[in-house]
Amino acid sequence: MTWLFLGIAVIFEIAFALGANATNGFTRLWPSVFTLAAAAGGIYTLSLALRHLDVGVGYTLWTGLGGVGTVVLGSLVYKEKLTLPRLLSFASIIGGAVLLKFTAA
Repeated sequence: MTWLFLGIAVIFEIAFALGANATNGFTRLWPSVFTLAAAAGGIYTLSLALRHLDVGVGYTLWTGLGGVGTVVLGSLVYKEKLTLPRLLSFASIIGGAVLLKFTAA
């Protein structure tokens, strides 16, 4: 269940980031409600995952995978550019998060 909770938290994190862009500075009601709900859901499910994960590992995976997912979906939803340096940077984030998990005591 730990990994399921973390996966759900990552999805909420991505929804939060994409929703924040749609709020126009929290001046649009329904995107703002969606964004706040996604933030709350992400924090809650992360807290459930952290019952069995070290906070350093769980938080790093949550933010790293959430960031990568946001960039990928941001390129599709908001037509943001995906360049080779960006892709290499995100591969480094994922690699670092995986390495962190395997080296955790």
